[in-house]
Amino acid sequence: MKLVQTHDGSFTIYSNRMGECFHSINGAVTESMHVFINAGFKYSGEGPVNILEAGFGTGLNTWLTLLESLKSGRSVKYYTIELFPVDSQLLKDLNYHNFSVTRGQDKDLFYSLHNCDWGKDIKITENFVLHKINEDIKSTIFPQDIGVVYYDAFSPATQPELWSFDIFERLHQKMQPGALLTTYCVKGEIKRILRSVGFKIEKLPGPPGKREILRAQKSC
Repeated sequence: MKLVQTHDGSFTIYSNRMGECFHSINGAVTESMHVFINAGFKYSGEGPVNILEAGFGTGLNTWLTLLESLKSGRSVKYYTIELFPVDSQLLKDLNYHNFSVTRGQDKDLFYSLHNCDWGKDIKITENFVLHKINEDIKSTIFPQDIGVVYYDAFSPATQPELWSFDIFERLHQKMQPGALLTTYCVKGEIKRILRSVGFKIEKLPGPPGKREILRAQKSC
């Protein structure tokens, strides 16, 4: 793995194993804010919410959600699934704290997301509880009452097994009525799978370098 600077100045990581970057080279922070925070977390309402993320990776989506929770005071229970955690040496050079909406303790808070134990609830702030799951998403048991899903796995071309009917059906079963799933992927096959398991889908304008993204909603 190696660090790659993206067009908005924030870093991503290139995975030699996957032959793909964790984020868009057109802007890692910009993409995550657009696809997951604005189209998912902020759009989902104002009350307490359970979020499930597919792909902890660099911790960027978790970090940005934590900052939004601090800013809004919204309570979040955040589950994130990652089978292959990023090496701690690479994490030291990530610069996401420079893009924060708040200052002060941000850098320490970012590292706390990576340093906390896996497999248990960890209270990061008064309103943000993190639960990291070191398992394979193909076989893990998803938590109940999910309000928002960030589906940020590697692309279907790289890991098609992570974009299966079975996974999305199991997610759908664990999601609350009206819950949202957001993803950068708009491939026709993925849209058909999401519809077939019961989601209503809509295409939204994408971040820089990408024409569209996808938001899916479970029927109320």
